Amino acid sequence: LAGHIIIEDYAVIGGLVPIHQFCQIGRYSMIGGMTRITKDVVPFGLVAGYPPRVYGLNIVGLRRHNFSNERIDNLKKTFDILFRSGLNVSQALKKIEEDVESNGDITHLINFIGNSKRGIITGLK
Repeated sequence: LAGHIIIEDYAVIGGLVPIHQFCQIGRYSMIGGMTRITKDVVPFGLVAGYPPRVYGLNIVGLRRHNFSNERIDNLKKTFDILFRSGLNVSQALKKIEEDVESNGDITHLINFIGNSKRGIITGLK
């Protein structure tokens, strides 16, 4: 781990994961082993691979922390828009604000991305 990293609550980091300085790891996210992190990891995301990619929602972690099906479904909708719609991040955030019912999870995710200084790891292309 490099200096000045912020790791939010309930994040899971696999073995042998190097994390670049000034990166942020979002809450309830999971990073697979030996995944090199050079950008911010969004909250609730499942990140792995080389290069690293968001493979989806950390559903197992969310269920273990007693997230309701409604909360998980709302996050799934958000992740689909953010990572699978073909929109760039700013377009996706605008669409999320218009189309997805806002709650504390969505607000945190939008604020996390908006405050990112290194950019976020994106989804599968």
